Amino acid sequence: MRGVHTVVNDIRRKVFTEVARMSFEGGNYAETIRSLPHKIVPGEVARYRQNIIVERAIVSERLRLAIGLPLRDLSEYAPTSASIEESVVAEKYYEPPLINIISFACNACPPKQVRVSNMCQGCLAHPCREVCPKDAIHIVQGKSVIDQEKCIKCGKCVDECPYNAIIKFERPCAEACGMDAIGSDELGRAKIDYDKCVSCGMCLVNCPFGAIADKSQIFQMIQAIKKGDKVIAAVAPAFVTQFGENVSAAQVKEAMLQVGFHDVKEVAVGADLCTIEEAKDFLEKVPDELPFLATSCCPSWSVMAKKLFPQFKDNISMALTPMVLTARLIKKDNPDARVVFIGPCAAKKLEASRRTIRSDVDFVLTFEEMQGVFDAKGVDPSKMPGHPEDDFINATGAGRGFAVTGGVAAAVKEAISKIDPDREVLVEHADGLRECRKMLMMAKAGKYNGYLLEGMGCPGGCVAGAGTITPAKKSSTEVSKYMKTSYSQSAMDSKVAARLKEVEE
Repeated sequence: MRGVHTVVNDIRRKVFTEVARMSFEGGNYAETIRSLPHKIVPGEVARYRQNIIVERAIVSERLRLAIGLPLRDLSEYAPTSASIEESVVAEKYYEPPLINIISFACNACPPKQVRVSNMCQGCLAHPCREVCPKDAIHIVQGKSVIDQEKCIKCGKCVDECPYNAIIKFERPCAEACGMDAIGSDELGRAKIDYDKCVSCGMCLVNCPFGAIADKSQIFQMIQAIKKGDKVIAAVAPAFVTQFGENVSAAQVKEAMLQVGFHDVKEVAVGADLCTIEEAKDFLEKVPDELPFLATSCCPSWSVMAKKLFPQFKDNISMALTPMVLTARLIKKDNPDARVVFIGPCAAKKLEASRRTIRSDVDFVLTFEEMQGVFDAKGVDPSKMPGHPEDDFINATGAGRGFAVTGGVAAAVKEAISKIDPDREVLVEHADGLRECRKMLMMAKAGKYNGYLLEGMGCPGGCVAGAGTITPAKKSSTEVSKYMKTSYSQSAMDSKVAARLKEVEE
């Protein structure tokens, strides 16, 4: 479903736009939010669900989440506006969990099953029965029937059926979850095990019923702009093509200035510093102290590794992430600034709130949420003046390459070759948490000793994050082109490399 624009995308974008508009316009927020479901879902005839009342109820919950408010308890009465006064602040407003399932929007899809469809031809050979290792398939009136109690979902019958009449079925959110964190509640609806969840958001963007949503900081970020704070945007390198085809960095920057940001900086600058730090980490620690070193920039990947492979917690580089390094650079130069990270990732919202490391990030917005801000203000990035001299100019191609799979490892390997030309560096990378888990299993078996490992939580890398707008393949291609426009392709040539010690403090 990723890469296909659907009505679910439309509803999400309308919610973000209306929340942004409400925050900009002010007034009686309680009254406004109560009226918004009728604005977003007008009329009296349902378009997508069984009735319009359910459609509006789901939109109401989405509006609350987009303001940072919790889902309401269905067993008790509470208006859509409940607790909205508490959220009208110019500070980060967040109450866990980040990823939420709107239970009455869930289709209660069946858990993983292997089923025989009506395409079964009742063939004489019955290869499906012959290959089943658990004797779970028997023949009824010439047709194959699977005993779900015996079936282990191995899929051998699926592969052998000459008519493709057997299908392996899994609810999309659970299939997308690389942490196996999604199960079922007592009514068969999807339920998240938050002890396993790493907030990658892949369930959110793969649910075809739009039943899963994360909390947003749009409302509070705009309050800070309205208050007159010096709000500076730090834009992740995956921004290319997110706000329109052929929209330049200069146009994106101008559009952000138009909505009220004081300035706009490129997070790829921090990626350059992260590259240098990870290169030094590798040279110092592998193989003398550690058998391998893993990259640190993806929060879902690093949290997953520490949850499932605690023995490798020291193998994750201690380098600060590009988001944090960029925010620290900004605040060194602008101590009174408020930093907003704008990127593709839902999990960055949690990273920015970690107490173990000072992030210096005040708010996190996804590209999709930022588009809602543009829409609310009537700002079209593609129509902004874009002068080449206003482009981002401080990052190298290596830093910009962090947006795509393999980009981090390539940048670090190149930096190592500059520091120690005689050092051979073996690299391996994986994208998607299931593949990342496989990679760490191989590392556990000693297959990657001496390696630099890159993990990306989203299949395709950052360009496929839960908050992106553009299809990942297209975005990846455009990022590669954008990398070539940099003044250098090596992070070691970074214009701010000398400031690394300064921002690590």
